[in-house]
Amino acid sequence: MRQGEVFDRISKAIEKAPRNAYVAELHLQVLKFAEHLDGVSGREFCEGVGLKPAWGTEFVKMRKIAPRLIEAGLDTSKL
Repeated sequence: MRQGEVFDRISKAIEKAPRNAYVAELHLQVLKFAEHLDGVSGREFCEGVGLKPAWGTEFVKMRKIAPRLIEAGLDTSKL
């Protein structure tokens, strides 16, 4: 999957999320597409998804934890 397509899917999922679940949806989407986001900086992610740069910190946190969750058995295809 191309990076632009990943960004588009994440953006749409976040837009559809209720305001009280916005951050949780962001985290979930980063986990879901972790393998496609390897090497993407927080700045690139925010620009690609259309978020303010401050959200880059949340992206980086989830990208760092994703490999551990996947190693522990998280099946990202079920997210």
